[in-house]
Amino acid sequence: MRIFLWLVALMAAAIGIAVTARFNPGNVVLFYPPHRIDLSLNLFCVLLALLFVLLYVVIRAVRATVKMPRKVAAYRQQKRERDGNKGLREALKALFEGRFGHAEKAALRASELPENAGVAALIGARAAHRMRQAARRDQWLARLQDDNAMKTARLMTMTELLVDDHQPEAALAAVRELNASGTRHIHALQWSLKAQQQAKNWPEVLRLVRSLDKHRALHPALSSRLRELAYEDLLTDKTHDAESLLRVWSTVPNADRIKPYIACRAATALNARGLHDEARLVAEESLNADWDDRVVRTYREAAAPAGSAALLTQIDHCERWMQTRPTDAELALTLGSLCLKQKLWGKAQRHLEQALSDAADPRMVRESHLKLAQLHEALQQTEEAASHYRQCALATVL
Repeated sequence: MRIFLWLVALMAAAIGIAVTARFNPGNVVLFYPPHRIDLSLNLFCVLLALLFVLLYVVIRAVRATVKMPRKVAAYRQQKRERDGNKGLREALKALFEGRFGHAEKAALRASELPENAGVAALIGARAAHRMRQAARRDQWLARLQDDNAMKTARLMTMTELLVDDHQPEAALAAVRELNASGTRHIHALQWSLKAQQQAKNWPEVLRLVRSLDKHRALHPALSSRLRELAYEDLLTDKTHDAESLLRVWSTVPNADRIKPYIACRAATALNARGLHDEARLVAEESLNADWDDRVVRTYREAAAPAGSAALLTQIDHCERWMQTRPTDAELALTLGSLCLKQKLWGKAQRHLEQALSDAADPRMVRESHLKLAQLHEALQQTEEAASHYRQCALATVL
């Protein structure tokens, strides 16, 4: 519709001009002494229009010529931006596809654009790392050394890649530099935890696990496993004497002390250094909170001397536990062993035979036969003792 209206307007203008020109008797006289030029008004109007068009074309040509260098520079800049952005997109796509060689080449093209240089360097570093090219990875990261805007991204990437490359000391140095800049966030703590774990710095592992647990940034199973590994290393360290072991145990939070795995390790370590009273206390607290056969075993190994009040207290505890766990073989073996040490022959034999009947693994069968053999030997019942010794030996062979 718009084109039709323009055509109608042009046709009307053409008709108007034609009619006006036909009935226009005017003349235009130009004097330039001694010359004189006579022109019809119609011809003068045509020449004037042509002169206007010529001047317009000349002025546009001059302006276009003046602007040409700037347009060429802008075109080249746009082309560089298109090529750089295309290279960045290709680098990301290739990195996610696992084509690390293509990703690094595309990152090199993308880095020609200054705005993309930082991100392209990170992509190139990751691609080189995946190809196990540590030297090229470090070269990519070195490009960002003086770029403050990319400092956090560079340090986080360095930490992740160095941890993956099993270089915990270098990774922790990057973490320290990151922390020095005042940047602290959950992802940094997670990678710091992995680096500390690789460095076997277990006290720091425990600190980071507690910190991440507060933010719910660790799966409960992973958190529990890391705590177990840390406490296992701390409590089973053979360089500990009795005093240093107690000092380490005093730093363990109450919530962790009652966990079976930790309590078992602690009681075992305490028993090994002759701290049986402390081991019994650790085992009792853990068993009252959460029952576990491993802790029961350490409780048996922490038996007090015969005839002592502590041994009688142990027997009382075991009898109370037996009321709620009458078929627990490990507990029956423990109670029988304690009664044997206290020379309560009847109770010892009854509980040891119960443990033997309920035993589910060769270790318990062997220990039950051994304790029964010792009991019969103490009662001068040599045939029964010999029989249990033979069965103990057979259980050991099997």
